[in-house]
Amino acid sequence: MNPVNNPYAPGAGTPPPELAGRDELREAVRIATERIRIGRPAKSLLMVGLRGVGKTVLLDRMRDDAEANGLHTLRIEAPEGRSLPAILAPQLRQALLRLSTVEQASALGKRALRALAGFAKGLKLKYQDIEVGFDFEPEPGLADNGDLEHDLQALLEAAGEAARSAGTALVLFIDELQYVEEEQLAALITALHRVAQRQLPVIMVGAGLPQLPGRMGRAKSYAERLFDFPQIGPLNNAEAGKAITVPAREQQVEFEPAALERIVRETQGYPYFLQEWGKHAWDVASQSPITERDVERAAGNAVAALDESFFRVRFDRLTPSEKMYLRAMAELGAGPHRSGDIANVLKRKVTSLGPTRNQLIAKGMIWSPNHGDTAFTVPMFDQFMQRIMPGDEWRTVG
Repeated sequence: MNPVNNPYAPGAGTPPPELAGRDELREAVRIATERIRIGRPAKSLLMVGLRGVGKTVLLDRMRDDAEANGLHTLRIEAPEGRSLPAILAPQLRQALLRLSTVEQASALGKRALRALAGFAKGLKLKYQDIEVGFDFEPEPGLADNGDLEHDLQALLEAAGEAARSAGTALVLFIDELQYVEEEQLAALITALHRVAQRQLPVIMVGAGLPQLPGRMGRAKSYAERLFDFPQIGPLNNAEAGKAITVPAREQQVEFEPAALERIVRETQGYPYFLQEWGKHAWDVASQSPITERDVERAAGNAVAALDESFFRVRFDRLTPSEKMYLRAMAELGAGPHRSGDIANVLKRKVTSLGPTRNQLIAKGMIWSPNHGDTAFTVPMFDQFMQRIMPGDEWRTVG
């Protein structure tokens, strides 16, 4: 069929044509943000899940929803190696500039911008990657102590006061939160706790890998009472089927039931994988309905595309010892696996593998669902590792 009309959209953070199975969570975020706008208490939400479940897409859709409802938002991604103040300051500046143009919030919006100037200047010595324009001179004593926990609290309070005077709310959308260093995460939690205590309209909607709740709890023990942690998983069979069939029907194309069942089974309902398989099934089919034979013919292309676009980009960041560790995990299956079992595959002591395991956790490749357990953060990564490091030659890598 015509590839120009192919409706599927595999890609990192690329919105799918049909965002299936996430309406309930979108409504929960809408209710929370509307509650804080009118001064009612609401918890911040942190979505947690494996790679490929659509957290980034969902975060962006929620931001669109909030903007459509007249809320002020900022959107940041926390990459490895950058400080929270550095990634937060420029986006917060843009949000505050917009708030300062609202007539009833102009004075408090400008005060918040002075707080931001003090915040950036006060922390520049410690966080040298902060780069943000200054629209006003700092106000002495306002968010300029050079202590992140104190200054971020004062800054978000000033921003919340401006939002309240404008009759709106400020919503922080932050992706990849697991990469924020624990000290900085603690400061963010403290600041959000303070604005919640003061009933200021500031809330965070974040996303991260499954280790995020544990990291939040270690940063501040009360984090579990301050946040909701909805689990974002693969779609069930009905939702996965909808993600495939709805976009096709908009192009007057159908899938045979057996074809649809095959795609859902092969992808295990993971949204990113559904888009990749849907795209390739469409491209190899000559007419509607798309058959199971079409899906079978598309299988090699779909797996190859996932290997290159989804798996390989993560594999290439690994050191030889890290690759061996993950290949040993793959030898045991999908997991989770006991650390001792992985060590046995490698014929090593558990203690000697501790640094490698910690590096893989820091890179977001694995996580520990329970003490002593290790699991992949990337679905089906065990299968990929067996494809890219077949046989037993991997045991001599490095």
